[in-house]
Amino acid sequence: MMRFILPFIVFMIMAAFLYVGLSLDPHEVPSPLIGKAAPAFTLPQLQEPSKNFSPQDMKGKVWLFNVWASWCTACESEHAVLLDLSRQNLVPIYGMDYKDKRQDGEAWLRERGNPYALVVSDVEGRVGIDYGVYGVPETYVIDKQGVIRHKQIGPVTPQNLSEKILPLIKELQAK
Repeated sequence: MMRFILPFIVFMIMAAFLYVGLSLDPHEVPSPLIGKAAPAFTLPQLQEPSKNFSPQDMKGKVWLFNVWASWCTACESEHAVLLDLSRQNLVPIYGMDYKDKRQDGEAWLRERGNPYALVVSDVEGRVGIDYGVYGVPETYVIDKQGVIRHKQIGPVTPQNLSEKILPLIKELQAK
């Protein structure tokens, strides 16, 4: 009987870890960038490549930074949410077309609508690496000091927008 106790205890410990692991949200992967300054970059604008954009341009404002691509199927599902948020004019949304051809990104926005105040083009994906992009879409809430306060992995949904992102934005805007 005693020889079964140790395996049973090990089994119960493993079952507890599995139970906890299954209850976690895969979209909430902790990011080492939370609470740190958003990585600096200067990239050309998607629709006006002769003009550049840098996060420094947003100092003093709370904003969303959404990483997307024309080849991204999950970006389709969040696009309507971003369009609706843009119409509400609650927070400026800046986009980064990630590892995409300029003409494909432009066509995608032309066909589906453009929720962004401005879109930059990260053809090489280097800025995405600096931001720790796992895959697109990903969205960052950046505060007035240029610090990343939240990272949403995967599509922005009405639920995570209303439960997490918008309350955080309102809190940061009030500061």
